[in-house]
Amino acid sequence: MKQMRERVGGLDVHRDSVVACTRVAGPTGSVEIAKERFSTTQQGLAELSAFLMEAGVTTVAMEATGIYWRPIYYALEGLFEELWLCNAQHVKNVPGRKTDLSDAEWLADVAAHGMVRPSFVPPPEIRELRELTRYRKTQVDARAKEIQRLEKVLQDAGVKLTSVASMVWSASSREMIEAMIAGERDPVVLAQMAKGVMRKKIDRLEVALQGNFKPHHAILCRQVIDHLDFLDRSIATLSAEICSRLAPFEPQVALLSSIPGVSVTTAQVIVAETGGDMGRFPTAGHLCAWAGVAPASHESAGKRRPAGTRQGAPWLRRALVEAARAGSRTKDSYYSAQYSRTARRRGPNKAAVAVAHSMLETAWHLLTTGAFYQDPGADYFERRHDPAIEAKRLQRRIEALGFSVTITDNAA
Repeated sequence: MKQMRERVGGLDVHRDSVVACTRVAGPTGSVEIAKERFSTTQQGLAELSAFLMEAGVTTVAMEATGIYWRPIYYALEGLFEELWLCNAQHVKNVPGRKTDLSDAEWLADVAAHGMVRPSFVPPPEIRELRELTRYRKTQVDARAKEIQRLEKVLQDAGVKLTSVASMVWSASSREMIEAMIAGERDPVVLAQMAKGVMRKKIDRLEVALQGNFKPHHAILCRQVIDHLDFLDRSIATLSAEICSRLAPFEPQVALLSSIPGVSVTTAQVIVAETGGDMGRFPTAGHLCAWAGVAPASHESAGKRRPAGTRQGAPWLRRALVEAARAGSRTKDSYYSAQYSRTARRRGPNKAAVAVAHSMLETAWHLLTTGAFYQDPGADYFERRHDPAIEAKRLQRRIEALGFSVTITDNAA
């Protein structure tokens, strides 16, 4: 096999150590191989850099191993012509005598012969933005779980607040729960704390708030509410920091927010996960495949079988699916029509992924062209049908039901 690169280094990464192998082609066609183990401390990484540079390595390939690859990648970034982060599934060694040294040598070998491709690693400012948006999402998820715990405590106390109110956590609900924590048990007094449209349900609230709220329920509710307040402050702080860091990307966020179902928060996630630069993805299909919303393929002996979607960027995929479900509820939009058509045939989950795929394709085109989204309309799929062919199809259906019908062209 032809050797594509002559000076390659392979790194087998672990938590506490990294094994390096240099593969340098000699003048007579021979290959010089050197291996050594280093610590993953800052001192050890400095020694690793010196080892690779002394060998004259120009390409360094490492395997993506959990979170442990990051400090090594960051320490070597900018020191070599090519620094590759490789998918672990693409560089599996052949079965046999497996050691850390042999894994590093194998990685250097496949990189030298062009048998592996590097993964996309965004620049430092986008990586920092990713950390912030991902942590904000974990805080939002934790907040949702705390609200569920609050509902569980109220149900245990026999307080059927959510049987009347649309949600357990609102301004009215909070005031009622705070009053119960303070010792108020009279359902009539509690029901009078309702605000807005909930005041129309005061008579039902008086019945729903007749529970058995005990002191230990008060302790639990107090802790949950305090945690919710902490999470709200944390989310607000993270959102403010994210917005300040996204100031250079305001045009991209505005373009993405024009897509039905894509909120400003989702647009921020798309920019943070992709970097906002579509030059890294030759086509919209490449971006969808990288994100994990494109269909996978499996063919053997000329036969194809369903393989689901490709594995991709889980944080981006989740945000897109959530946006797809929101877009499916946008009336008179292309995405609502696409979701309805697909859900009838393949179910709601696959329909959501299909809409997410379309949304990401749209995002690629918007970010590439700089144009805002123009919705084709909910009747897009109907307009694509030939009226004459559609009329004949409907005529056949009517005749199959036992009726006769004559088609007349109004233009005639």
